Amino acid sequence: MINRSMIQAAVTMGQLQSKLDLIGHNLSNSSTTGYKSRSADFSSLLFQQIDNLSHDHAKKGRMTPDGIRVGTGARLGHTNLNLNQGSIQQTGRALDVAIMNENQLFSIRVPGNDGDDIHYTRAGNFYMNPNGEGQVMLTDSEGLPVLDEDGESILINEGFSDIHIQQDGAIVVTRGGDRSVEGQLGVLSAVRPRMLEAVGDNRFKIPDGIEQEGIIEGVPQADIQLQSKALESSNVDLSQQMTEMMMAQRAYQFNAKSISTGDQMMGLVNQLRS
Repeated sequence: MINRSMIQAAVTMGQLQSKLDLIGHNLSNSSTTGYKSRSADFSSLLFQQIDNLSHDHAKKGRMTPDGIRVGTGARLGHTNLNLNQGSIQQTGRALDVAIMNENQLFSIRVPGNDGDDIHYTRAGNFYMNPNGEGQVMLTDSEGLPVLDEDGESILINEGFSDIHIQQDGAIVVTRGGDRSVEGQLGVLSAVRPRMLEAVGDNRFKIPDGIEQEGIIEGVPQADIQLQSKALESSNVDLSQQMTEMMMAQRAYQFNAKSISTGDQMMGLVNQLRS
């Protein structure tokens, strides 16, 4: 005997587990620099219309549509990327920089088996790594090259005494008392942030097979607004995440109870038959 409520509950429980995993990921990154939280939206699966009214007089006084609609559960429709700005924390470190405008990202080159790929991040904790050719390269915390406005690695000749990142992303280097711009941070705008795919390590990319146009666009230097010697904190709202977690857990428990109740009812039916 098929119990529709048990099928519906089992399907929904699997999707609720995915939401709980997403919430757990947000909570574990509540202190990650530049982390952007994600939220889950659910949508209903197909439902079956059962028309069981055999007499017209049964419709009299009825306030709801005729028949019964039996659903088959809910599924995780999509996840939304929240690019709202997190709080700004002063660090005093010259290579720390925070993006002040929402929906803007740094670009990073990531080597792969099929060639280099471009990833995007809000984390601005950068470092200088020597390349063995008398130059240093600006990298992220994983040692991956940070790109300039032309999509190239940012290389600076060694021998400078001071380095500073300006509000417009210009990298100013001091040599022998003289200051000059020797690099420019590339900043891009996520026009359709929901299209970005999370790839781990606090980075995103455009899904394979989709063109960049209309999803990621360049930002003119005049529109770049950065804050040097500071980092953007995670934008995870702990109170909201805890509320979402409790609601998802209660929904999970409700559906589990539905399966348990259905099992007990089938047991009673089998006893009556015997």
